[in-house]
Amino acid sequence: MDLEVFFEENKKVNARLNGYVIPTDQPKRAGGDESAPEPFSLFLASIGTCAGIYVKSFCEKRGIDSSRIKIIQRHNFNPETRLIDRIELEAVLPADFPEKYRTAVINAMDLCAVKRHLANPPTIATTTKTEV
Repeated sequence: MDLEVFFEENKKVNARLNGYVIPTDQPKRAGGDESAPEPFSLFLASIGTCAGIYVKSFCEKRGIDSSRIKIIQRHNFNPETRLIDRIELEAVLPADFPEKYRTAVINAMDLCAVKRHLANPPTIATTTKTEV
């Protein structure tokens, strides 16, 4: 699977993947137009939304209404490394959610492919090529 990154005006850097264009931009303080999320925000959102699809699928298979479930994602920023060093995902379940499935919801979130890739990160190689 190839992802193509291309540039537009100002600070817009977009990706083309599977027929979709995924827009990104920078905040105004960084010279952008704030027309789309920053790339790092998309990275963070991919974690929570990935966990969310597993929770949603878990609920659907059991006939549980998932419309009142939400996942809160918290980030701990380490000022020394200037990196996020901890991400917490918390499933907020409605009061009538079946007690017997609470642990299973955590297990479903842990199936997230993004989370699993972060636990065993791929090697990222960078190269250049001259167009002919």
